[in-house]
Amino acid sequence: MARIPTLPVGEAEGKTKSLYETVQRQLGIVPNIFLTFGQAPAVLEAYLGQVSALAGGALSSDLREQIAVATAALNACDYCASAHTLLGKKAGVSEAELAANLALRSDHPHTQAVLTFVKAIVTKRGHIADSDLLAIRAANYSEEEIVEIIAHVGLNMFTNYFNHIAQTDIDFPLVETQKSKVA
Repeated sequence: MARIPTLPVGEAEGKTKSLYETVQRQLGIVPNIFLTFGQAPAVLEAYLGQVSALAGGALSSDLREQIAVATAALNACDYCASAHTLLGKKAGVSEAELAANLALRSDHPHTQAVLTFVKAIVTKRGHIADSDLLAIRAANYSEEEIVEIIAHVGLNMFTNYFNHIAQTDIDFPLVETQKSKVA
């Protein structure tokens, strides 16, 4: 049961109502995380703004979702793993690849380099070694892409922590992070 209640669409007013309408147009639904963010319109607006800005960045939509899945796995956030597995499928990532990503693995060396970098960022709480940065550069990621990877990890850390605290009810097909056996 959620510890922070949702603000239902029918009860939203002003800025929150407008933001819900935007989410509804984009996703076809207003997921529970957004209904909970709706308790603080500034948070909902800030989150949507960052997502929108990063969507126009250098990273592909499939890689952005793979970063989100890996970050969710590392933080044991079933809500985010569930949401981003579904979004990853919609972005064209196979179910098998997403399952591997949940365990921080990929058969694609370029993607594996990102997952390894994400693991370093999360497990070392940002205090990565020079070798971690050298490894992602050696995988031919540009400085722009590296900065965006860091931004995506930060954005996903926020939603992971938010969902842990709020105990947001999962409204996507369930993906359990504890079964992913993250190394």
